[in-house]
Amino acid sequence: MREKFRLKTIDYYIIRKFIGTYLFAIALIVGIAVVFDISEKLDDFMEKKPPLSYIVFHYYFNFIPYFANLFSSLFTFIAVIFFTSKMAYNTEIIAILSSGVSFKRMMYPYFVSATIIAVFSFFLTSFIIPPANRVRLDFENTYIKRPFQNSDHNIHKQVRPGVFVYMEAYNSFSQTGYKFSLEHFVDGKLQSKLMSDYARWDSTKGKWAVQNYYIRNYLADSQEIKKGERIDTSIFITPKDFTMRTSVVETMNLFQLNEFIDQQRLQGADTVDVFLIEKYSRLAYPFSTFILTLIGVALSSRKVRGGIGLHIGVGLAISFSYILFMRFSTMFAVGGSLTPFSAVWIPNILFAVIAIGLYRMAPK
Repeated sequence: MREKFRLKTIDYYIIRKFIGTYLFAIALIVGIAVVFDISEKLDDFMEKKPPLSYIVFHYYFNFIPYFANLFSSLFTFIAVIFFTSKMAYNTEIIAILSSGVSFKRMMYPYFVSATIIAVFSFFLTSFIIPPANRVRLDFENTYIKRPFQNSDHNIHKQVRPGVFVYMEAYNSFSQTGYKFSLEHFVDGKLQSKLMSDYARWDSTKGKWAVQNYYIRNYLADSQEIKKGERIDTSIFITPKDFTMRTSVVETMNLFQLNEFIDQQRLQGADTVDVFLIEKYSRLAYPFSTFILTLIGVALSSRKVRGGIGLHIGVGLAISFSYILFMRFSTMFAVGGSLTPFSAVWIPNILFAVIAIGLYRMAPK
C-alpha cells in the first residue's frame, strides 16, 4: 500500500505542471486585476492624494494576496483544465494509462497538489490574510470610501448577561446616543433601570457621559429613585461598535472571529449570519479545490479534435456557474431562507455529485 502511493517521476511531473500553471494563472489574472483596480480608483487617488508608498505597500501589497486567495479555486480549475488538456492533446495521458497506471492512480498527484493548495489557502484565509486586510481596509476607509454613517434606530444591545442598552438613535459624528436607557436584570427580574435624554462618549475617560438621568432601583419591598444632571458609566460598548462595517470580519483570524461571533450573538446583532458565512467559507472554499480539481481532470483528460479550446470553454462555464451559485446561496442565507452552514456547503455538495458523475464517465 505504501509503495502504491509513493510519489514517482510521473507524479512529480504532474505536480510541477499543476503548481506551476496555478501560479502562472494567479500572476496573470492578478496583474490584470491590479491594472483595472488602478484605473477604477485613479480619481480617488488624485483627489485624496495618498503617498505613493501607501498605495504600493499599504494597499496593493495587501490587495494582491487577498484577491489571489479569493479566487484560488477558480485559478486551480483553470490550471487543471489547461495543462491536462495539453497533456491529452499530446497523447501523454493515453501513454500513462497504456503503461498500466489506472485512472484512479493517475489522480493521486492531482490530489496531492490540490491538498497543498487547499491547506495553504486555509492558513492564508484564517491567519495570514486577516492582518493584511486590516491594513488594506484602513487605507480604503481613509482614502477611498466615504466616512461611515450609522442610520440605525431603536438600537437594542445586550452588552453583558442581564445588561441591556437601548438608544432611540445614534449619531456617529458627535458619538451621542439619544433617548438612552440601561437595564439590569437578575434571574429574569428587573433590578434597575437608567433613563436619560442622551449619552455622549467621553474619549478622555473612556466612558459614556449620561445627561439628565433618572435611575429607578427595584428593591425587595420598595423602589429607590435617583436623579441628576450627569453621571459617567461604562456599558461595555464603544463608538467603534456603532461605526463598524461588516467587512471588519475580514481582519480577524479564525479564533478572533469565533469570539466576535459569540459577542455579537450576546448583543443580539442582526448581522450574525453574515459573520457565520465568513467563518464557514474559510473551510468551504479551500475544500472546493478538490471538487474543481476532479471536475477539471474528468473533463480535460479526453483527447478531442480542435485542441484544448473546448475544454477551457466548458471548464470556465462550470467554474463561473459554481461561483455564481455560491454567491446566490449566501444571499439566501443573509435573507434568512437558508442557514449559513447550508448556504456555504450546498454548492460544494452539488458540484461534488457532478464531479463524481463526470469522473465515472471519464476515459479509463
